[in-house]
Amino acid sequence: MNNAKSNERHIICELRCESRVRDRVRDLIMQFVEPARAEPGCLYYDLYQQVDAPDTFFILDGWIDQAAVDSHAAHPHVAEVMKELGPLLTFGPSITLTTRTSD
Repeated sequence: MNNAKSNERHIICELRCESRVRDRVRDLIMQFVEPARAEPGCLYYDLYQQVDAPDTFFILDGWIDQAAVDSHAAHPHVAEVMKELGPLLTFGPSITLTTRTSD
């Protein structure tokens, strides 16, 4: 495998909320998307909503390396959005950090 690919970091972030705040939670999570996509080292950053449990959201994002992940996590915008988002969540954010194992 290409060494650059093995340095990539791919994240699965799960977040859950109550139905009554679902629209607000989705709006807040969407505030992460475009700024993250503009960050150096971002390969992709996408929001998904579970079909059979619409109060569950997943952010799937990819970064060129761990340094890019760390920079994203420390970005002031993330902390700013989390101030309002965090109290609305019933679960998460649950972060699963992965590496690529296939070409």
